[in-house]
Amino acid sequence: MKNEIIVKVPATSANMGSGFDCIGIALDIWNTVKVKEFSSSSSKVSISGYGEDTLPTNQDNLVLQSFNRYFHEIDQPPPIVSIECNNQIALARGTGSSSAALVGGLYAANVYAGNLLSKHDLVDIAGRIEGHIDNVAPAIFGGMQIGIFQDDLIDVTNVPIYSDDLKAVLFVPDVAMETESARNVLGEKVLREDAIFNISRSALLIQSFVTGEWKNLTYATQDRMHQPARQKIFFPMKNIIRAALNSGAFGAYLSGAGSTILAFCVDREYTIGYEMADAAMKSGISGEIVVTKPSSKGVYHEE
Repeated sequence: MKNEIIVKVPATSANMGSGFDCIGIALDIWNTVKVKEFSSSSSKVSISGYGEDTLPTNQDNLVLQSFNRYFHEIDQPPPIVSIECNNQIALARGTGSSSAALVGGLYAANVYAGNLLSKHDLVDIAGRIEGHIDNVAPAIFGGMQIGIFQDDLIDVTNVPIYSDDLKAVLFVPDVAMETESARNVLGEKVLREDAIFNISRSALLIQSFVTGEWKNLTYATQDRMHQPARQKIFFPMKNIIRAALNSGAFGAYLSGAGSTILAFCVDREYTIGYEMADAAMKSGISGEIVVTKPSSKGVYHEE
């Protein structure tokens, strides 16, 4: 390997409203993973940015675990390395922080090993670890991705985004929502009418991005499969989404398992962000507004 490997991996927004556990999009917010050879008895991790005071820096670190997992997958002993993580993706906020750690570690290991595996191979490994691929697929390939499981196989398809004028306004609350807790509130069964509601809107979601008919996102980002249940543990959700739509957003939804609310627009982004934050504040929640855009680029090696 060279003296240092630098890998960049994007934030992601999963579900996108109606595409529960199968559709996600990459965002132009980036974590950085730097890997160096290290002369010691064990690898070490250092962290800056989000999680610098809370994330583990020992063998429990997810970036290091996924780095080592790669070498187990190719039947080689993991090398001893020093890993530096700079995290610009907020933790436990529904923007793919854990997927970024997982993908960052796997991809850095692949570069270290000489790119023995393809990105599709990495999606397969990451999908088996995560159990769903709506975050890891866009983190690896960029853009908007549809992921499916077929028995033991994982398939990923890119959705061409019509234009690059679309913006993403994120209200990132100060309160976290752990993915496991947000999943535990979901029911085991879905009513047929709710399944039809989501199927029709997920089809419209794909059509909206392919054709640029952004006004359809108002309906395409609606959901009955996970957001109503998660409303019970994040009660400001409806008010923040309503504020985004009323101030000019095409569509808005709970990003991933939350707690971030994401709104799509092509203009008025700062007005939309202000109104989202104001609605949250009136519900007793503070947070940060982040204005960004979808990223056509996924994880990459910065040479």
